[in-house]
Amino acid sequence: MSDETGTPDTPAGSPDGSAPGSGPRPEPLRFFGTSWVSHDNGYAARRAGVAVGSLAAAVAACLVLRFAYDGIRIADTGSFVTVLVIAMFAICSALAFRNTWEGFGKRHDPQRQASLRGLLAIGFVGSLLAYFFRSLTEAPGEKLHREEYDTAREAYERRATRRTGNPSKKKRRT
Repeated sequence: MSDETGTPDTPAGSPDGSAPGSGPRPEPLRFFGTSWVSHDNGYAARRAGVAVGSLAAAVAACLVLRFAYDGIRIADTGSFVTVLVIAMFAICSALAFRNTWEGFGKRHDPQRQASLRGLLAIGFVGSLLAYFFRSLTEAPGEKLHREEYDTAREAYERRATRRTGNPSKKKRRT
């Protein structure tokens, strides 16, 4: 890894860095690396760990929100403020869940994501729960990455099979 930029020394497009023209390389997923391609290197254990970890983080987040609710109740701000705060967290969590869930199937628009950053931060419990539920069936984002990787691999194979031999040694018709 390069110390200055933090980028890997191996070029993209090579599985092990030894053959730069050997085709597309799968994009690594958070917590899984590239083990999602062939479900090796502890893929099942990683999925179980991600499921347990995201559920534990969601439970811990709910405990923190419970303490915040108790603080609002102790402050005696009134029922309107209490209902408003509860509704805000519930709505933001629902929107964050939906946004995160949709993100596992398609790429989001970066500008839209930037505008939703505050809402998603408030609804972090929904994102954690979406991560938990998706990790029960697959690595979160695996379906999207697999489709993109398979498409890139098929396109590479089509391009590679069209080329046969060295074009400079091709026999000329006379």
